[in-house]
Amino acid sequence: MGMDFTFTEDQLSFVDAVRGMLSQEVTPERIRARWDTDTGVDTEFMTQVAELGVMGMLIPETLGGLGLGATDFVMLAQACGEMAVPEPIVEQVLVVAPLLTDILERGLGGDSLQAMVDDLISGQMTVAVSHPINPFINFGDRSNWVLAGQGEEVCLVARDAVALASKKSVDPSRRLFEAELDNANATPLASGDVGADLWRRTLNRGALATAAQLVGLAEAMVAQSVRYTSDRAQFGRAIGTNQAVKHLLADVAVQIEYAKPVVYRAAYTVEVSPSRADFAVSHAKVAASRAALLAARHCIQVHGAMGYTWECDLQIWVKRAWALAREWGDEGFHKNRIHEWLLQSNALLGPEFTFGRRTLTDTVAA
Repeated sequence: MGMDFTFTEDQLSFVDAVRGMLSQEVTPERIRARWDTDTGVDTEFMTQVAELGVMGMLIPETLGGLGLGATDFVMLAQACGEMAVPEPIVEQVLVVAPLLTDILERGLGGDSLQAMVDDLISGQMTVAVSHPINPFINFGDRSNWVLAGQGEEVCLVARDAVALASKKSVDPSRRLFEAELDNANATPLASGDVGADLWRRTLNRGALATAAQLVGLAEAMVAQSVRYTSDRAQFGRAIGTNQAVKHLLADVAVQIEYAKPVVYRAAYTVEVSPSRADFAVSHAKVAASRAALLAARHCIQVHGAMGYTWECDLQIWVKRAWALAREWGDEGFHKNRIHEWLLQSNALLGPEFTFGRRTLTDTVAA
């Protein structure tokens, strides 16, 4: 009897509940309003998110969280992309929280780190991660702490002790900063093999976080374009009745459907073995990026190029897709990881290993 990998009713119900809240609180008008504020963050909205228990979803119950896994959160990350949520909710839940958990479960960090986890769950603080492959920190100026380092070292440093250089993003919702650490003010948490493993897990979770959002962004762009082509009339009929327009959007829809199961498989693999999920995560990032970038190109085209203009809401999703496609490793980086795995002479290839007895990146004895 085969295993059932469909999402459970509880998972779907929770996502629907949060999506309903997001659709009310994160509208194009409110996203634009954030652009005109100093912080770019809606604090009342973040409080609502924390009250729903979202911030502690992936933190074990023994540490005060809900004890759920990446497969429980991946569709919620997708919904955040669908709504173009500006706040770094997905990063805090899927990247920061598991990294803090990994550190604590290794007996590192002590009571001060547990206090940080408690504040993260309650929404009272945020922690930024400056990873060697992803050095730019979104909303770094609003973070209370920064987890960073070079090579295999993982350090914790207070935000006030980090020199932040502002970097302009193509997406006005993003507030990027490059962090320059002063080692004298940093507290080393891990190094050597432990540090390398923590960074590898973090890279895989970060890439999964962006892949899930990219799928949501692509879906939203198609939905907006379908509405536009249904309402926009030319020569007495809706432009969406034209075969050329239908084909453009159908091509994107196909790419989205190909990307979804790949992203869900990556979430499963990250949940089971985050430090051995390279192949699955890179496959997901490449597939999701391609779907979102294709959506951006074709949806702008069916809008008659006005989709890129400041006045059109579509450009909010397009610019987010452009930004996230390069975050946590661009397509070239992830293709290289896929190639490295595929070229192993003893790689476990074939459908029997997709959800088989072994993890995706296991190899058999030579």
